[in-house]
Amino acid sequence: MRLNILMGGQAGQGINAVSGIVSAVLCSQGYFTFNYRDYPSLIRGGHNFNVLSISDEKIGSHESKLDGIVAMDDKTIEIHKKELNKSGFLIDFKGFENLGRNLNIALAGALIKVLGVDKQALIEAVKKQFNTPEALDAAEKGFSSQNKKFELNKLDNKLSIMTGSQAVAQGAINSGINLYLGYPMTPATPVLQELAGQEGKYGYMVFQPENEIAVINAGLGASFAGAKVMVGSSGGGFDLMTEALSLQGQSEVPLVVYLASRPGPATGLPTSTSQSDLNVALRGGHGEFPRIVIAPGDPIESIEKTNEAFYLSEKFGALSIILSDKHLAEGEFSFATQPKKPLKVEVKRKVPGEGIVKVSSYEHDEFGNTVETPEITKKNADNRIKKYQQIKKEILKFEMIKIHGNENSKNLIVGWGSTKGAILDAIRGLDYKFLQVLYMKPLSNDIKKELQSAKKVILIENNLTGQLGRLIREKTGISIKNKILKYDGRPFLSDELKKEIEKIK
Repeated sequence: MRLNILMGGQAGQGINAVSGIVSAVLCSQGYFTFNYRDYPSLIRGGHNFNVLSISDEKIGSHESKLDGIVAMDDKTIEIHKKELNKSGFLIDFKGFENLGRNLNIALAGALIKVLGVDKQALIEAVKKQFNTPEALDAAEKGFSSQNKKFELNKLDNKLSIMTGSQAVAQGAINSGINLYLGYPMTPATPVLQELAGQEGKYGYMVFQPENEIAVINAGLGASFAGAKVMVGSSGGGFDLMTEALSLQGQSEVPLVVYLASRPGPATGLPTSTSQSDLNVALRGGHGEFPRIVIAPGDPIESIEKTNEAFYLSEKFGALSIILSDKHLAEGEFSFATQPKKPLKVEVKRKVPGEGIVKVSSYEHDEFGNTVETPEITKKNADNRIKKYQQIKKEILKFEMIKIHGNENSKNLIVGWGSTKGAILDAIRGLDYKFLQVLYMKPLSNDIKKELQSAKKVILIENNLTGQLGRLIREKTGISIKNKILKYDGRPFLSDELKKEIEKIK
């Protein structure tokens, strides 16, 4: 069973509240959901919509055809009615206009009734989020306005719902973060907000400096003083940070960077999604120095890989970059599994207050004193490469890649990051296995073996040039000819992706 329901209206009308209430209710009933958000760069007005996908099996994407529309304005119906299946349903806002800001709650109640879910589950969800007489009355009115179309009986699944941003924040908390620094930029801002909302509970600090240059330099300063630090931004802000990335490489002060990419160049599409920043994550900054680049594909991986990023950064005095995008950061995923027990991140290096500690942006000797001699310059460069070799060895204890689907298949799909959900949903029932790359740098040696043993290989990326494919060619010498690339600012739809996969013979 699978349903795709669109909820649309203007920014400020509370569309996210509708999907939030319905997702919470369905989760309590044991149904898997995936919630996709689409909105322009406007505070109010415009056309916003969410697509809530519902299934009795785990899902991580939405589809092109709709089983229902919940419309908070006429524009939603006008734009999306062509996507509605012939047997699809429409819940209109008309008749609820007098409810004001509780319109969204009434529409959530109406949808719950159409889905055939028990009313008590709705009331409990509304009480938990709002708990006002007006909200409860709106939920009752919405529920009683519709007839039951489906029969979503309660399932025996214990599920949680989380966005990628919430998961990255949880991974940082699990690592014992002391300080998060960020300057607001979509889609990195939700991590800033999530951590800010919990700093009193866990005792770390969140601070917003005046710009991204201040963010990363203050981050390095705090890390030098012994704090476990993460900084965050999107592509344009990350560009401003690249000089300080090189300062990290020379000073070897541990630092974790969260990069949530969006389409560029320049401002691009500020509220859309893209996997176009892999190149800059791999190579941003001048000079040659070690770095770690990790790209999780769902919330569980985001929790675990953020923890690994902190662990590796602190152990090796290295730069760790966690690479995400709008689709992963703002998508709401449901899951039944739990993350692994966190790695303990310990600050064992000497820090100021424990003696004299020197770091420098210049080449320097073992005491931190500036030098310009060829011998020490070469020695330091060799030591940086040796450290990278040590990092590569350490990372072998973690999952650098994952294999999904039919493990014995000779048909191989290669992808990374937020494409994971759509790929897994698309290959269900097909003779394919999916090689998911989690560590971009270092890159797993097992990738070459998988490519060499496959008869048909397809690269799937949410960018224009196939940046992972280029990296694989650079590291393995193997060029992947078959590519499915999407670069219109929107994520893959699993049903359309399946058709594209089946076209490749």
